[in-house]
Amino acid sequence: MTLKVTDGQRGKWAVLHVSGEMDLVTSPVLRRRVHDAVADGRRDLVLDLSGVVFCDSSGVGVLVATRRLIRSCQGRLRLILPAGRSPVGASGTAATGREQGAHVNRVLDALGVRRLFDVHPDVASAVAAVPDDEEEAGPLSA
Repeated sequence: MTLKVTDGQRGKWAVLHVSGEMDLVTSPVLRRRVHDAVADGRRDLVLDLSGVVFCDSSGVGVLVATRRLIRSCQGRLRLILPAGRSPVGASGTAATGREQGAHVNRVLDALGVRRLFDVHPDVASAVAAVPDDEEEAGPLSA
């Protein structure tokens, strides 16, 4: 299987929809697309990983490197990850749709790195979320 990355935009957020397998062979595709977005001046990035069916350590490495890159640019990174579920549905058939991306969620959790990421269930909630530092600061006073 291959990795497919499609561009999108929601307001000031660049959105990369990722589907397929993130492994040693395919992960450089995502790395390049992230670097291209940053080179184009995009600093607020959403990675929609809900269509990813497999992720190995190479894929996790790209996610961690993306976090580092975005932070170095004073940008924001948000991941779309469905909640962890079994890869096989109740009927015994392979999972589809939002259940696919749950694999990445489980991998990040198992490696103890999920806490490093700002995770949301869908793009709409990711782009609407207020950053923690803005919530704490409250409204600006005159």
